[in-house]
Amino acid sequence: MVIFSLLIIFCLCFQLTEAQCSMCTKTAQQLGEKPALGLNQGILYLMFSPFVIVGFIGFRWWKNNKQLEAAEQQNT
Repeated sequence: MVIFSLLIIFCLCFQLTEAQCSMCTKTAQQLGEKPALGLNQGILYLMFSPFVIVGFIGFRWWKNNKQLEAAEQQNT
């Protein structure tokens, strides 16, 4: 639930960001305003996805190590 909440917060924050290379900017200018906004949001979505995946893997790794340390302390 926490991860989902953070995802929503980050998505709302990134809507104001422009993430276009020079070729994408020229293409977006030719398409018009609404398709350009959709293109920009698609670029941001693709940029944000790897961060979510790596963050999830890191969180699970940290949680697993925390449980292993707790189990080791109980055994000693």
